[in-house]
Amino acid sequence: MMIMKFRSMKLSRSLSKLRCGKSKNDTSESNSVSIQRCNINVDAEVKWELRPGGMLVQKRDIGEESIKEEVILVRVVTGSRWHDISIQPTSTFGELKMILSMVTGLEPKEQRLLFKGKEREDEDYLHMVGVRDKDKVLMLQDPATKERKLATETIIASYRTIIV
Repeated sequence: MMIMKFRSMKLSRSLSKLRCGKSKNDTSESNSVSIQRCNINVDAEVKWELRPGGMLVQKRDIGEESIKEEVILVRVVTGSRWHDISIQPTSTFGELKMILSMVTGLEPKEQRLLFKGKEREDEDYLHMVGVRDKDKVLMLQDPATKERKLATETIIASYRTIIV
């Protein structure tokens, strides 16, 4: 009876190509990677990033694009007005509401954001829902808070008429 151990072909090929006379006992430390290919030496440190879903992945380096963080332009429509907001695609709708509160004067709890016909929760990430550059998001004022504001304004107006 013959017992065989299988290694991934991809792994075994890459190791055999990269060794070029390196001993098998050579171990690398923590986050540094040293690759020796015949007479070319490359030393690099592996950088990690935590994705919004909680997954830990190796950070990609894409030249100048890695230095400049990606920003998308979202057009937020409120009735007859619209606002162009620059925001990172990995932001949440709650963060977008915070920016809109500075622009519109409505508190984040008074806002309702709709994208693709559905109201989005504060915890939803823009890129996970599918918001891309130059997409439109509809902002409505929450009807319950609108009614409360009207009620308080009528009460204040009635007190002012009594005083005068």
